[in-house]
Amino acid sequence: MKQLWLHSVRLYLKIGLFFYFKKITVVNADKVPKDGAVLFLANHQNALLDALLIATNSGRFSYFLTRASVFNNKLISKILKGLLMIPVYRIRDGWGNLTKNNSVFSSTAKLLSKQKAIVIFPEGSHNLKRTVRPLSKGFTRIIFETLNDFPDTKITLVPVGVNFVHAERFADSTLLNFGNAIVVDANSTKSASELKETIFKELCQLTTHINSDDYDETLKKLEHLNVDFLNPDAVNTCIASNFKTCKAVKKESNTFKKLFKVLLIINLFLPYLLWKKVFQPKINEIEFTSTFRFAIAISVVPIFLVLIMVLLSLTIGVKFAIMYLLNVLVLTLLAVKL
Repeated sequence: MKQLWLHSVRLYLKIGLFFYFKKITVVNADKVPKDGAVLFLANHQNALLDALLIATNSGRFSYFLTRASVFNNKLISKILKGLLMIPVYRIRDGWGNLTKNNSVFSSTAKLLSKQKAIVIFPEGSHNLKRTVRPLSKGFTRIIFETLNDFPDTKITLVPVGVNFVHAERFADSTLLNFGNAIVVDANSTKSASELKETIFKELCQLTTHINSDDYDETLKKLEHLNVDFLNPDAVNTCIASNFKTCKAVKKESNTFKKLFKVLLIINLFLPYLLWKKVFQPKINEIEFTSTFRFAIAISVVPIFLVLIMVLLSLTIGVKFAIMYLLNVLVLTLLAVKL
């Protein structure tokens, strides 16, 4: 039953992400082992959407280390744990809670010894800045604790670059960039600091990395050139060459896309109003904008569609209800994919 639940949820999320993003590009997914202990190590920009993209495109059912604050609500906590999410505590959650991480690390070590896959965002928090932030030592602690307690375990580290054009906007495009697998075992000689440095360098290549010293100026130049942020190799080369190799891309304006968006909003007026008037104003961190918008899209929108279809079926006939549904689906595709 658990496997059926996970397969069903992954399929539903994959369909939702298809309708939410203009384009989802996955590169080098074949580098992910189909079995064995795997530790996915990804940069973290776009809150829960980063995790969902990895969950639906990595080819593995993965456990996720997730900040404990999102587990405060009992119902939400139950749902998240059912989706293989494990709460991990940070200093901001209170010094007294940090000791709870001891059991978290022990649990993740056991999962890896059982050949499971785990996703960690080693930056420790999310941020929309196009830079790879210093990595925390949590993931190295998990590695060495696993190898110490279960010395026969081999862990494959897979760095993942998660890239967005405009992470907070709709409809955005994204690139999931899987890096070279790194196998560690009890005989590995790399220290914790060396592992952190290796993964940091990998992530800097798998996503756009702008140094913090001149971040704002560099970002302005890149945005002025309208570079393709779904091609981190080219963007990073552009930065390294002091913009000598950069290729400017002409911005395109699609009037029809704007029209289709307006028509889609009209057809989904109630979910749109709930988003704009109720949910969006309560978002305190911009990184959560897309996550909450997506949550509305896969929860409130389907309920609204079912209610409208039932109403149409009871009043003017099933044929009109089906036509309404097809109309919304076509408008969504045109508004998102064009």
